[in-house]
Amino acid sequence: MNQEESCTYRCTYCGQLNEVFVDLTAGTNQVFVEDCFVCCRPNVLKVKVDAESDSVTIEAEFEG
Repeated sequence: MNQEESCTYRCTYCGQLNEVFVDLTAGTNQVFVEDCFVCCRPNVLKVKVDAESDSVTIEAEFEG
C-alpha cells in the first residue's frame, strides 16, 4: 500500500482545481483544511479512503 496519494479537489470559493496529498495511513475518514493556491481561501476537505483498493474520495466544503 502506498503511504501517500495525490488527489485533486475543486475550490468551493473560486472553482479552481487544487492538488493535495492525502496520507493513506492516517485513517479511512479524515478531515482537514487546505487553502486554495489561487484565492487563498480555506476549504474543509472530507476525505474517505478505501483501504482495500487505495481509492480516495474528497469532498470540499466552505470553512465556517
